[in-house]
Order: sequence, then structure tokens, then C-alpha cells
Amino acid sequence: MGRHISPCENMAGEGCGLKRVLDLIGGKWKILILCVIYAEGTVRYGELRRRVYGITNTMLAHSLREMERDGLVERHQFDEMPVRVEYSLTASAGSMIPILLELKRWGEEHLEHEGLPS
Repeated sequence: MGRHISPCENMAGEGCGLKRVLDLIGGKWKILILCVIYAEGTVRYGELRRRVYGITNTMLAHSLREMERDGLVERHQFDEMPVRVEYSLTASAGSMIPILLELKRWGEEHLEHEGLPS
């Protein structure tokens, strides 16, 4: 009888797709930033700052720089004063949204509001 290969095998390995995704969007803020941009389509920095509750300016700026570098968000700076910058999702990040929404649905179904398992 052949050995069953688990989809979770070698998850700690460098080439594991799940590990690479978690490296890309892991942490406290990036998924929330993606969801706000998705909901708005295009969003300015100040609006992101207001909508992502609890994030500091430093963390938002750092996260957006990383997300732009990693191809998740597009930054468009307008040639006007004061400077206006808008962010939108790349097609790649947009394709991740249904997965994130499914995780959200799972959390709403299986976790109590206090964050403890039901």
C-alpha cells in the first residue's frame, strides 16, 4: 500500500506555498489593509488610516511599502499639491480576496466574538 502524502507535508520548507503566502500577508495588519482596499476599490492613505482600527502611521506606511514591493497593491501619486496618493489592489491580490472572505466566514461561524473557540 502506498504512502499517503499530506498536503501539509514539508510546510516548514522554504518552497511551501502556504509558508510563502503567510510570509507575504502575515502579521496583524496586511489582511485588514487588503480588505479595506478591496471594499473601497481605490483608497487614500488617510482613509486607510481611519478604517484599519488601531494601526499606527508608521505601521501603515511600512505595510503599504512592503505590499507594493510584493505586488499586492498599486500606489498612484498625483502631481498636485498637497500630494494625493491612492492605493488599489493588483490583480494578484484581488484573486486572494475570495479566500480571505472564506476565512472571515469560517471565523464568524466557528469563533465567538470574544475570540475563544465555541
